[in-house]
Amino acid sequence: MKITKITVFHKDLPLSQPYFLSGGRLRFDVLDATFVKIETDEGITGWGEGTPWGHTYVPAHGPGIRAGIETLAPALMGLDPRELEMIEYAMDKQLPGHLYAKSAIDLACWDIKGQASNMSLTQMLGGDRGGGVRIMSSVSSGTPDYMLNIIKDYRAMGYVGHSVKVGGDVEKDIERIRFLEENRLPGERILYDVNRAWSRREAVIVMNAVSDLGVSFEQPCETLDDIARIRPLTQSPISVDETLVTLQDMTRIVHEGIAEIAGIKINRVGGLTKARRLRDMALAHGLQIYVMATGGSVMADTEASALALSIPEEMRLGGWACQDMLTVDIAPGKGMRSQDGYHYALSEAGIGFAPEESLLGNAVAVYEA
Repeated sequence: MKITKITVFHKDLPLSQPYFLSGGRLRFDVLDATFVKIETDEGITGWGEGTPWGHTYVPAHGPGIRAGIETLAPALMGLDPRELEMIEYAMDKQLPGHLYAKSAIDLACWDIKGQASNMSLTQMLGGDRGGGVRIMSSVSSGTPDYMLNIIKDYRAMGYVGHSVKVGGDVEKDIERIRFLEENRLPGERILYDVNRAWSRREAVIVMNAVSDLGVSFEQPCETLDDIARIRPLTQSPISVDETLVTLQDMTRIVHEGIAEIAGIKINRVGGLTKARRLRDMALAHGLQIYVMATGGSVMADTEASALALSIPEEMRLGGWACQDMLTVDIAPGKGMRSQDGYHYALSEAGIGFAPEESLLGNAVAVYEA
């Protein structure tokens, strides 16, 4: 089997309401998504998606994915998409770094391999460990009442997990956290996501001020060095997210005891081929795991939840459904959808579905052998 054609689509995915990170210093209204269709000489077609969270969140942006694919495409023509490590090697050699630009191609190749072998993504990744993936809502920064109202809206949709955005003001963050914990329902899980907004001093102050609550914090500071320095000064569990990009990052995290939780974002780390290595490293060292897309449609959510389902249930903390924050749907009725706040495995081969091309608009690039 050989890759014969790669078609690229650009689709804007508007958010249903403005979204704020880091105490409101970053605002997002629309996501820039790239969809990739890979065709083969045996008639099997695979699909992938790459959707960073805007242009200003981390070093990843939608136009960069499409520029990266322009560079990558010549090196992929004629390769067997089922040979995932060969595809990975070809991409890394052709375009060093820029992992986020490679994830859509990686997913499309997993999709093709699954269809060719009649296996679902979760089966290929190790099998469904059961229990479903707890879907975490994504709660924008604001006043305590504003944030609780968002949580209540998600509760009405069946959600029992929430990723709450804090950061930006020490006193306000302490107030937010204590207020939301007072109003947390039995069985609910809340992860407080700082998105790198705190300095070392601010992180230590807030985390110690609420240490009696037993809550977890995601990416409290800018770098791994920062988190390594505050780790011995605090008691609250830490999840590393934005600074978990490569296997080398994960090696340092487990070796130095920097965090208790690994937050694996599929697009950020370069796709499933690389993400499963991070999963295995985290499990080998006893870290619990969140697996999420960086953003995107039901396709990105399904990819992330397929990997999450391969993680033992006691080590799997949750996922995300960005699709529930969007005003458009590129595959109505298809893929993993929230069922009382959980995602469950699909039985169909590959990713299990394809987007409706008519909803993606005209292709922005076509590469052929």
